[in-house]
Amino acid sequence: MTYIFDDKQYTGIELFCLAVEAGSFTKAALHAGITPAAVSRSISRLEERLGVRLFVRTTRQIRLTDNGQSYYLRCRDALAQLEEAEREVTGGQVAPSGILRISAPTPYAHFRLLPLLPEFRRLYPEVQFHLHLGNRNIDFVADNIDLAIRMRDPKDSGLIARKLEDAELATVAAPSYLSQAGTPTRPDDLLQHDCLQFELPSTGKAISWPFMQNGQQVEVETRGSYHCTDDLLGVVTLARHGAGIIQTYRFMFERELAQGELVELLAQYSGTSRPVYLLYPHARHVPLRLRLFIDFLLGALQQQ
Repeated sequence: MTYIFDDKQYTGIELFCLAVEAGSFTKAALHAGITPAAVSRSISRLEERLGVRLFVRTTRQIRLTDNGQSYYLRCRDALAQLEEAEREVTGGQVAPSGILRISAPTPYAHFRLLPLLPEFRRLYPEVQFHLHLGNRNIDFVADNIDLAIRMRDPKDSGLIARKLEDAELATVAAPSYLSQAGTPTRPDDLLQHDCLQFELPSTGKAISWPFMQNGQQVEVETRGSYHCTDDLLGVVTLARHGAGIIQTYRFMFERELAQGELVELLAQYSGTSRPVYLLYPHARHVPLRLRLFIDFLLGALQQQ
């Protein structure tokens, strides 16, 4: 959100939202060009007028109360409406601006999302990105996230979900591993091989490997000497260096396949995929920068 700080009617609300998004009164003050004490006084006046506490303050940090979280969502919506109204009365000449806060899993960020961001900023240079890259589930309010990408079916019905793609899976290994351990010809053969394990942070359990066999999807519970958590790129690096066999998203090692660093296995049993979704909270008014980015991302990935 772009905050103007030149209208006394909205200054308190704008400073409150800025403090939430910046994570501290000091950072909010730097953004607004005023002192931290001025931010604190403004929010205290707002709390006094509302008759509720919006923040729990300590010497090191601020944290929203339950009332503060509810109020922030309403205020963010209201300010988005003002932004939209300004755009409409000026004939759509208001350029999108402000910060987009995006959460994305590491592999999808590196191979799909991050390469697209410079092009979006060339189109809309006033938009900035704050990126949370990792595999843990986020809380949109507590973590102050506008948009999240997740590589599984969404479970939270309170979010809007837009499918980005079905990411194809492939099973690969380095030639150096295959020369020593042999090449599996059926999914069951993987039980005799060192299969690199990626454990989901949400469950702490390794993911089973799906294959298509006789028109049906079958799951193979593989075993291996290497277990990775959090960063899926780790198992790809291990596979490249001959540590074992891996099954993961094809887009993560297309270059290595083309250059012969990795070899695809069990291609006749391939055809499985996992869905990738774009998630964002329901809101009556979505900020212009967010609407434009969603359309941009969907269009760019469809072209790919």
